Formats: sequence, structure tokens, C-alpha cells
Amino acid sequence: MALPLASVQLYSLAAQFSADMNGSLDKLAAIGLKNVEAFDFVRRPAEIRAALDRSGLASPTGHAPLLSDELWTPDGSIPTPAQEVVFEAAAEIGMKTVIDPMVPAERWLTEDGVKDIAERLNSASEKAKEFGLKVGYHNHAQEFVASFEGQTAYERFLTLIDPSVEIELDLFWALAGQQDVVGLVEHLGDQLTAIHVKDGVVPASNPFAPEAPAFDSTSLDQRHAGEGDVPTIEALKAATNVKYAVIEYDNAPGDVFADVENSYRFLIDGGFAR
Repeated sequence: MALPLASVQLYSLAAQFSADMNGSLDKLAAIGLKNVEAFDFVRRPAEIRAALDRSGLASPTGHAPLLSDELWTPDGSIPTPAQEVVFEAAAEIGMKTVIDPMVPAERWLTEDGVKDIAERLNSASEKAKEFGLKVGYHNHAQEFVASFEGQTAYERFLTLIDPSVEIELDLFWALAGQQDVVGLVEHLGDQLTAIHVKDGVVPASNPFAPEAPAFDSTSLDQRHAGEGDVPTIEALKAATNVKYAVIEYDNAPGDVFADVENSYRFLIDGGFAR
């Protein structure tokens, strides 16, 4: 397998990016990054494309809601954009894969819920082909709460999605869901095309379980890649088709640009990404 491209999920620096898009991207480019993973791009594709071009960066992957009827925002829930609108924006930016970043925990608790998620993703995959795009799914830990006949909800989901659907595995959240992360990478095989490189002290219990307190990302003790509980090196070595190693912090431990640079150096200097 060719080394994956190093990238960073821009949600890690959401505040900085919103305050100064050009300046933030320039700082990432100065670190050595050539790729990012955009978020909240549907309402401003031209602006983001211009900023990326100015900084010499590309966004081959991006996060946008595809599988929910409503999108939660700090200002309240709003209807999700039509898939055509999402894919038009992604194509304008130059993306290759649009990844749904999160489906609410309660929808993963029943077999019908899991089936609905998979059917929506398969339908989105067909629509994306009209725009020359692919779709994917990014996990948290709620996908590993329920089990059906010995399969986690996530494992059941994998049996229902079309092979054209790509998987982006968040290593930290899979471990928080008490999964064998390396074994999961091996199980996913070539369908796994992106990995979220995220590390830290994993919560003792699944924070998305129904009995858990309301989740707040500021409670997470996250660390630089290679400095926490996540078997990042072993997972990357087990992958067979990963194209993107995407750095992400839900709760950056310090200055986010220094934190991103630290994880970038871990990937590049270790020979795990290019």
C-alpha cells in the first residue's frame, strides 16, 4: 500500500478557521500539510475553494450530513441540505469523497435504525456518482453500544452498506467503544480508505451509552498522536487501502496549530504518511 496522504480535519481548529480562514490555512501549509478535510463547507464552497487555492492546499475529503433529516447547530436544529446541494458544493471544492460525520446515538440502538442508516448511505452513494464523487461514514462510539445476534450495530451496518461506500475509522472513538482497533482495521480491509489519527486517554466507559451523562468534548483528555492509549502505529500498519491519515482533535491539549504540527511530525517522521 502506498503511504496515505497526511491531512487534518478542520473542525479541530473550528474557532480559528472561522475567525481567519486564510490565515489558518496558511499556518497549516507552513507546517507542511498539503491536504485538509473540510467541514461546514456546503454554505460557502466558493469561499473555501478560493482560500484553499490561495494556500496551495486541497480538500480531497470533507464532512457533511447525508443521513439525517435535521442538523443540530448551536442556534437550533435546521433541515439538512438536499444531497444534490451537498455534492455540488463538494465538487466545486474539488473533493473526492463526502463523509457523514455523525448519526445520533439513538438511531444506532435498534436494528431498524441501523438498516435505515445503511439504506440512506447506499442511496447517497448512487446520487454521488452523478457528481463524480464517493460517500463515506465516520464513526464515534455510539455505533458500538447495541448488539444484535452477536454483532455490534456497527458490524451490522457494515454488512448492509454497498462496497462503493468508503469507511473513515476514528481510532480514538472506536477504542472508546471498547473495540479491538487493529482487528477492526483488518476486518474493514480495502473498504477502509481514511483513518482519523486521534489519541488520548480513552474514557473508562462509552460516553454515548444511554445511561452516560451528556457528552461534552471538553471533558476529553486528548494527546498528540502516539502519546495516548490508541494503537495508532499498529492500526496504520494493518491497513491495506488507506489513502488519508487525517489528524483530528476534539479537544486540543494546547495551541491547536502546535498540536497539529506535533501529530503531523509523528506521521511524517515515522514514515506512516506522506
